[in-house]
Amino acid sequence: MTTVLAKGQKADLTKSNPSLSTVVVGMGWNSPGSSIEVDFSAFLLSGVSKVTKDEDLIFYGNPSGPNNSITVNNNLSSYACIQDKAQLSVSLRSIPAQYERISFALTLYEGEKRRQNFSMLDDTYIRIIDSVSGHELLRFNMGKSFSVETAIVVGELYRYNGEWKFNPIGSGYSGGLEALCGSFGVDISQETESAPKVIPEPEKDVSPVPDIPPTINFSKIELKKKGDVVNLQKGTGSMGEILVNLNWNQKKSKGFFASKGVDLDLGCLFELKDGRKGVVQALGESFGDLKRPPFVALDGDDRTGSVTTGENLRINGQHISEIERVVIYAFIYEGVAKWSEADGIVTIKQNGEPDIEVKLDQHDNKKRMCAIAMIRNVNEQTVSIERLVEYFSGHQELDRAYSWGLRWVAGSK
Repeated sequence: MTTVLAKGQKADLTKSNPSLSTVVVGMGWNSPGSSIEVDFSAFLLSGVSKVTKDEDLIFYGNPSGPNNSITVNNNLSSYACIQDKAQLSVSLRSIPAQYERISFALTLYEGEKRRQNFSMLDDTYIRIIDSVSGHELLRFNMGKSFSVETAIVVGELYRYNGEWKFNPIGSGYSGGLEALCGSFGVDISQETESAPKVIPEPEKDVSPVPDIPPTINFSKIELKKKGDVVNLQKGTGSMGEILVNLNWNQKKSKGFFASKGVDLDLGCLFELKDGRKGVVQALGESFGDLKRPPFVALDGDDRTGSVTTGENLRINGQHISEIERVVIYAFIYEGVAKWSEADGIVTIKQNGEPDIEVKLDQHDNKKRMCAIAMIRNVNEQTVSIERLVEYFSGHQELDRAYSWGLRWVAGSK
């Protein structure tokens, strides 16, 4: 009997099935438009969640891994009367000991260029099949949980205490195959996609890893280009608190800047599902509320940039279904209007998940306000984070750019 899993609901494979040696990993989807091209790949990962060499990326151009422990099935078999779109065979006992995880992914070929994304696909799934009996053991149906993403890590097999388990992930983000490979330590240029190169890393001691959480095990995900998007994770329960942290450096120099420093303020525009709109910021003492609408609250007002915790916005993940969208911004309340000297960085944190970073590394020193990231509701279950980093003269200009329609008056703090 098939066990249908929810996102993050890890399941045992070999402990309860000691005779299980080889599995088939099948993936499928429905594409209403024939122009959508979906590619699949698998990454053999070490204990630090990186590939160790070129051959650790398994795809159509490199169809087999070490010891033939993982191979692409070119002749697709039907299991349980279902024909998958892609299949890989995994010999669990033949996987070399240095590999702790195998991540399975889907990407859209030229997704950004063709303006295609995974919201255009239906019924995307991954399943684990006993290759001997043909029985479907585990299944993860992703449903319509994506919006603008062009790459998905669907799920992964991983070792824990000498046994193999399966983790349904369903984590999507923009950037296609190139961004996906970069996350796992593979550098793929557009001209040489068939010849991946491993990004070298310094050697380090690796301690035994505990049972991994339901996510891609990156230490952080950096949104580097305008429009880059990533979805936050939702476990088996509700989302926890989402923390948005603004931090910056105070660089000493001669004159006015050295004496007063720069005061970056963190704030946001919010829109709720019922149509209510507003602002959360220290200016005007609109600090919000975490337990009542807007379910967004500000704490910390760092005047100097020397407080290591910076400034924080908190979003109550238990009420994510009531939030439509949020624009995170920062503005220079006082001090020199030079973003290039502030080294601002916003980090979005969710318990047990990789940090998401947006660096204010593109500057317009003539304007005092920067829209940093857009947070959007995704199917009332989770949110997407999109990099903006766009500069404005003030609140009214930012308001018009994102069609908020608020009335603005002068404020103080």
